[in-house]
Amino acid sequence: MQRGFRLRSLALLWVAVAMLSASAATVLWMRSTQSWTEHLSAAQTAGLLTYEALRTGQDTHPDLHVSPLSDADALLAETGKFERITGMPQPAYVTVLSLQNNEGGLRLAAVSDVLQYPVAYIQANVVPTASAQLAALTRLFATYCSDPILIARYGNGPWQQVNGSGIWGCDAAPRDMRLLAVLLGLVAVAALVTLIGNTTQTFDAFAQAFRNRRFGGPDSYETRGPSELRDIVDSLNAFLEAERMQLANRAAVLSSVSHDLGTPATRLRLRTALIKDEELRRKLESDIDSMTGIIESALTYTRVEMNAEAPRKLSLNSLVETIVSDYQDVGDPVTLAPPRDLVVEGGQSLFMSRRGRSVVTPGRQVIITGRPVALERAITNLIDNALKYGRSANLAIETDAETATIVVEDEGSDTLAKDVEALIGPFERGENTDYINGHGLGLSIVATIAALHNGALSFENSTTGLQARLRIQRA
Repeated sequence: MQRGFRLRSLALLWVAVAMLSASAATVLWMRSTQSWTEHLSAAQTAGLLTYEALRTGQDTHPDLHVSPLSDADALLAETGKFERITGMPQPAYVTVLSLQNNEGGLRLAAVSDVLQYPVAYIQANVVPTASAQLAALTRLFATYCSDPILIARYGNGPWQQVNGSGIWGCDAAPRDMRLLAVLLGLVAVAALVTLIGNTTQTFDAFAQAFRNRRFGGPDSYETRGPSELRDIVDSLNAFLEAERMQLANRAAVLSSVSHDLGTPATRLRLRTALIKDEELRRKLESDIDSMTGIIESALTYTRVEMNAEAPRKLSLNSLVETIVSDYQDVGDPVTLAPPRDLVVEGGQSLFMSRRGRSVVTPGRQVIITGRPVALERAITNLIDNALKYGRSANLAIETDAETATIVVEDEGSDTLAKDVEALIGPFERGENTDYINGHGLGLSIVATIAALHNGALSFENSTTGLQARLRIQRA
């Protein structure tokens, strides 16, 4: 078997990948944050330089351009009709701000095609000087990644247009890598979760396959995944092989014992027939029958454990009906209850608080994947027990989406369900069974057959007696 990575190596690799991804995401985030902070600081400084350019009429920055308006546009600006100035965007959103200083103040209008700027927090009572207020405004331009047209007038000077998009405009803004950092982190986390999920899924898949081993599972297993899992599979395959050998040897020994006892048992029967004392002859014949019956029961139990019969698709209804008919042909009080309607409760509707219900008529056949000979033996054992201890056997079949349950109910049995469940072990018999033929393996065989079908044998008290419930998986 080809070996895979060991979990320790995979874990170290995953930790290294996680650390590298986290480091890369952190570097991208910090660099992007630093670049954005520097951009906002540059825009704020440009506001101070704009104030000086308006105050002195001189260029203060190569990317900052101040030009006077035409007389017509200046008249529109004076009357507050900034949106009608030549070259203004449409639609135009105008943000007006008056900054007071000792020389008459600074009137500003920012015309944008996107938004009006929230300038309430940069008024004089918050930011004291006019230059600082203008710096806060240009920082606001950069914060919203916008390209407004700035119309300004310093004191009694002319109206001028300020173009500083090269400093605070969107094209001047650095590339925001924080989203890329988040995506990198998410991709790394998704990759790690996928790797972890795939690794755990191999363990889960093998556990599920082994859980169904007794129901037609393979003799050995192969799986993909880490070396630890493959070591477990190799050990388990060796254990299964040893278990099969032990069961085969046990069956061979019991079969040999049964065969070897056949000859002396036959001689004993012949010699017993010569005994004239009828009572003694009857007791000896009963002992011989009991001895051979125990051997055959033990052999049957071992064969069931060996899981020799291959499963196949079959109709559970037909199987149970055939068994019941065989008992009825010889006059035994065995009956099969007709199927009952199944009420299925649906989910709640968006328009109704009450859950909907529908009735499913179980007229169809109950198809299962099982071992017909083993199931027939199990059902027969339950019916025989019901006839021995409860005078009659009433059968019913209950189903749902995943399981099918054969219910065998007797009549008049005084035994409690908890007492019967304690007798499922091999060669366990109750205190009231001394006068009834049996060897204590009937329920053990039924429980083993139920386990072969991923089911279980249980008992419940009923109004008439005792219910034996043989539950099996349908597929």
